[in-house]
Amino acid sequence: MAPPWLDVLDETIGACVTHRRPDLEARLREKRAQQLDPKLRVLVVGESKQGKSQLVNALLNAPVCAVGDDITTTVPTFVQHADTPSAALVRNTSAQGSIYHAPTERIAVPIEQVTKQATAHSQHLVRAEIGIPRALLDSGLVLIDTPGVGDTRSAHTASTFATLMQADAVLLVSDATGELTSAEMALLKKVMQACPNVTVVVTKIDLVPGWRTVVERNRALLARAGVAAKLIPVSSALRLRAAKTGDQRLNAESGFPELLACVQRDIVASADLLARRAVAVVASSALTQLVTPLREELTAHDSSHTAATISTLQEAQRRVDELRRRSARWQNVLNDEMADLISDVEYDLRDRTRKILREVDKTYDEADPAIGWDRFEQWLEDNLNEAATTNFAWLMERAEWVAAKVAKNFPVYREDLIPGSVLPDDLLEPVSRLEKPKIEPFSVSQKLFTGLRGSYGGVLMFGLVTSLAGMPLINVISLGAGALFGGKSILDESDQRLKRRQAAAKAAAQRHVDDFFIKFSKDVRDSGRHIQRSLRNHFSTLAEELQETLLESARSAKRAVQDDQTERERRMREGRKELDRLLTLYKRVQALAGPTMELSA
Repeated sequence: MAPPWLDVLDETIGACVTHRRPDLEARLREKRAQQLDPKLRVLVVGESKQGKSQLVNALLNAPVCAVGDDITTTVPTFVQHADTPSAALVRNTSAQGSIYHAPTERIAVPIEQVTKQATAHSQHLVRAEIGIPRALLDSGLVLIDTPGVGDTRSAHTASTFATLMQADAVLLVSDATGELTSAEMALLKKVMQACPNVTVVVTKIDLVPGWRTVVERNRALLARAGVAAKLIPVSSALRLRAAKTGDQRLNAESGFPELLACVQRDIVASADLLARRAVAVVASSALTQLVTPLREELTAHDSSHTAATISTLQEAQRRVDELRRRSARWQNVLNDEMADLISDVEYDLRDRTRKILREVDKTYDEADPAIGWDRFEQWLEDNLNEAATTNFAWLMERAEWVAAKVAKNFPVYREDLIPGSVLPDDLLEPVSRLEKPKIEPFSVSQKLFTGLRGSYGGVLMFGLVTSLAGMPLINVISLGAGALFGGKSILDESDQRLKRRQAAAKAAAQRHVDDFFIKFSKDVRDSGRHIQRSLRNHFSTLAEELQETLLESARSAKRAVQDDQTERERRMREGRKELDRLLTLYKRVQALAGPTMELSA
C-alpha cells in the first residue's frame, strides 16, 4: 500500500513540470526515490573535532570510524547492517547527475583500511560504505559519518551538504567544551531547512566538569532561536569503556541509553512521521518557489493593470526628479568629506612626525651621533616609512568610507555603487636619504694642545702664588695645578664638541623629517584630489546610468498601458485558477507534518 504522502509528492512534481522548473522536479524525484527506499539514513554532522566519528563508534560499540588527532573524515561514511563485516569505496563514474542517482563503482577494501583509503582518494569518491552485523542497524538504519563542516567553499563541506539531501534524520554534534557557537546555530538552521528531524548531541561530557551548565545554556539558545530540537548529552568514551567492562552504571552515566532510546523511538519507530515531515519540507519549499513568481505575474496583470502602470510611470518620473535633486546633494557630501579627509590626514601626518622628532631630541640629548649613526639612520627611515604607511592606509580606508557615504545618497543603495579602486597607480615616491652631519674629530694631538693650553694658566697662577713663599715658579704644586687645569680643558672641550655634534644631528634629522613631511603631505593631497576626481567621475556616470534606467522604465510602463485588455483578463483567470490549485496542494502538504508552516492565500 502506497504511503499517504506519495500522491501529494507526485502532484507537486507534476506542478514543477507544468511550471517548467526542472531543478525542482529533479530534487523532488530524488527525494521520492529516497523515501521509497526502506533504509533510514541518520546523518551525523557538526564542525571538525567535535567527536562525530567516536559517537558513531559508541552507538554501534564497534571501531568502524577511525578517530584521532591526526585523522579526520574526508568523505561521507555510510555504516549499515551486513551479515559479515565489509567495506567499500564508492566512486562516481559520471561527470553529471545527482549524488543519489549517478552511476557509481564500488571498490572493496579491507574494513580496517577504509578511512586511510578514503582520505588518500577523497577527491574521486562519493562515499565510503561499511557493513557490520549490529542489531541497531538490522531494521534498515544507516548511520552516516560526515566530514567536518567548516569553510563553506571546501569540497568536504559541499559533500556534507549534498549528503544532507538524503537524510531522514540528523544528529548535530557539538562538544561540551563550550556552548553552541553562532556558526553551529547557523548550521543547525540550515540543516533544518533540508531535514526537520534534528537531534542535538552534546559530546565529551566526561572531559568537562561543568557540562550541565553548558547543556542548559544550549537549551536556552535553542529556545530563544525557536528551534524545536531535542538535546542529549553523552560521553562516547564512557560508553565504550562501559561496553568493555560491562558496567551498567557507567553506561547509564554515558547518556547513550537515552540517545539509543531516542533513535529507536523518534527515528526507527517513527519512519512514517519522518518521511512525512521530510516530504512536507521539500514540497513546501518547491511550492513556495512556484507560487511566488505566479503571484507576481498575477499582480502585473491585475484588472487595474492600466492604472497601476500609470502609477508606475509616475513613480519612475518621481524617481528621476529625485535623482536630479540628489545629484547636488551627493556632490556636496563628496566635496565636504574629502576636504575633511585631507585635513585630518595631514594633521595625522604632522602629529606622527612630531612624535618622531621628539624621540630624536630625547635620544640625542644623551647619545653621541659619532657612535651608531647608521643604526639611527635606519631607525629614522623605518619610523618614517611606518608613519607614511599608516597614514596612507588611513587615507584609503577613509576614502572607501567616503565612497560608501556618497553612494547612500542615491535613491537605491547597492554594494556595486561603490567603485572598486579610486587610487592612482603611482602612489608615493621616496624622499632623499638622510644627510649625515659633519662630525668634528677630536684627535690625540688636539687633545694634547687643548690640555697644554689649559695647563699653562694653572702652572702660571699657582707658580706665582708659591713664589711668594720662596718656591721656584715651576714646582710640584704648580705642575699639579697645570695637570688639573689641562684635564679640565680637555673634558670641557669634549663636552662642547659632543653638544655641537648632537645639535648637528638634531638639525639634520629635523631637516630630513621636514623634507619628508613636505613631500609626503603633497603626495597625500595629490592622492586625495585624485580620489575626489575619480569618485566624482564614477558617481556622475552612475547617476547618468540610473537616470537612463529610470527613463527606460518609464517608457516601458507607458508601452505597458497599451497592452490588450482581453488577453490580460484571460491570463489572469488562468493564473488565479493555477494559484488556487497550488494553494490547495500546499495545504495538503501542510497536513502531512502538521500546522508548522503557513503560506497566506
